[in-house]
Amino acid sequence: MWAEAVDLIDRVQRLHQQAFAPSRASGGAPSWEPPADMLETEGELLVLVALPGVDLDQTEAFIDDGVLVVRGYRILPPELRIAKIHRLELPQGRFERRLPLPPGRYDSVRRSSGLCCKNREA
Repeated sequence: MWAEAVDLIDRVQRLHQQAFAPSRASGGAPSWEPPADMLETEGELLVLVALPGVDLDQTEAFIDDGVLVVRGYRILPPELRIAKIHRLELPQGRFERRLPLPPGRYDSVRRSSGLCCKNREA
């Protein structure tokens, strides 16, 4: 039983590392992929992307051939220049997440802090 628990913890850690591992986005620059949730109601498709500390002005969201693309930059805080770093786990730099959308007609992308929404026509 203990071995199974340790194995499960190892698998979860590997999945976490893969989610934030640098990859090559369409522009060729190294990037990371933030985790996202997708929820559908009768009137809209809600996409929540985990971007703590990212300025909304440093992001963009658009639809490209049935795929929601959310991308931007996480900029290192200026305090980092003079800070003694004890831990630095949040990925920095360019990010991009491509999420295939469920079938339907989407008429707009609405962004807000911590939430990216797609309105869906009935």
